[in-house]
Order: sequence, then structure tokens, then C-alpha cells
Amino acid sequence: SSTSAEVKLWEMLKSRKMDGIKFRRQHSIGNYIVDFCSPEKKLIIELDGAPHGEYHQIQKDENRDKYLERLGFVVVRFENRIVFQDPEYLKNEIQKNLNRKIEQT
Repeated sequence: SSTSAEVKLWEMLKSRKMDGIKFRRQHSIGNYIVDFCSPEKKLIIELDGAPHGEYHQIQKDENRDKYLERLGFVVVRFENRIVFQDPEYLKNEIQKNLNRKIEQT
């Protein structure tokens, strides 16, 4: 089940609301399931809650991100609280990463 932050971010991304780019939610890549992904732009957005601040989870996330980056994806991570506290910042950061990927393609 999705967290409230994931539900709110999905509202921002679904139906091509972000520059007409299609995002998928809970998308499977290899052995991993990512929170949000634009396969077309090779952009992955991960939302992290409190457990991701623990050392063993940080190590798992780093290994996972390295694997996904080897496949050509850009992985961006945000804390759940950003979705609620500063949604404009979140949108701008996603937009910057989409623009970066668009320029590289």
C-alpha cells in the first residue's frame, strides 16, 4: 500500500501532468520496485521515510541506486516530508531532472 506522500506525489505525476511525461507507479526494474519511473526519460523518483535514514537501509539504497544507474537511469530521492512541506520545490527539482534527461536524449 502507498504512503500518503506517494499518493500526493502520484497526483502531481499521473496523467502526464509533468510536462506530458508518462510516469509509472511502483514500477519493476530487475529485482527492484521503484516508487515512480519514467522509462522513456530513464528517470526514477524515490520517496524516503524515516527507515531510509538508518545505516543498513542507506547501504541498501546506495547499492540499489548504483544498479539502476548502471542501467542508464537517473535516481532522485526526496524525503516524504518535502511532498507536504514544499511541493513547489519538489516539482522544480523533478522538472530540472526531466530537463537534464531531455537534453541528454
